[in-house]
Amino acid sequence: MTRRRWIADEVSGTHAALTGDHADHLVRVLRVRVGQEFDIATGAAVRHGRIVTIEEGRVEFELGAEVSAAHILNITLLLAIFKFDRMEWAVEKCTELGVSRIVPVIARRTDVHLASAAGKRVERWRRIALQASEQSRRATPPEIAAPTKLHDFVSDVPSVLRIVLAESEQQTLLRDILTSQPAGEVFLAVGPEGGWAEDELQLFQKSGWTSASLGSAILRAETAAIAATAITISELA
Repeated sequence: MTRRRWIADEVSGTHAALTGDHADHLVRVLRVRVGQEFDIATGAAVRHGRIVTIEEGRVEFELGAEVSAAHILNITLLLAIFKFDRMEWAVEKCTELGVSRIVPVIARRTDVHLASAAGKRVERWRRIALQASEQSRRATPPEIAAPTKLHDFVSDVPSVLRIVLAESEQQTLLRDILTSQPAGEVFLAVGPEGGWAEDELQLFQKSGWTSASLGSAILRAETAAIAATAITISELA
């Protein structure tokens, strides 16, 4: 039977702990008991863990042998901010699929109210990513960066494989780019509802990004993010 995996909030030597709401979920929802065994991700490794103490807001584990953990590809998802319920869905599913970093960006067509409120949603996105990481048995959650303006970020991306998904691209498919490039660090940019503005596409081009398409269908932003992540991981894994 596959053991559930948790990502530790505290690690010290041969002990680790889940704290706060993280611990309360185990106690109140899962009703864990002393002696139960789980896999515990400690940042450096994933280890066998046995519950030794349960207190209010704290569950402590004794750590044992190291267990295998899947390798996470170095994929950064540049995600233009869109409606928060759909954005949360994208964060959750792209985390499960295996992105290493998500950067929320404010694009020209990002709704002004969403842009102003995005900074207050970061902690929620991080909690969603943590829960999705544990559910999908990741060793670490993806980094969720603070929201940033597109123009402040794009030109500073290192010279690795950089791909912007664009509805205007008619010839080059994402899969074709990935199969023609060596595996390594990848940046994927997915636009907001309504797509990237023309000046933004020009900025991507001038900054060395390659335009790609997911096909002839017009996808919602969250669907495009999930599809692009799945295709990338399928090709590079």
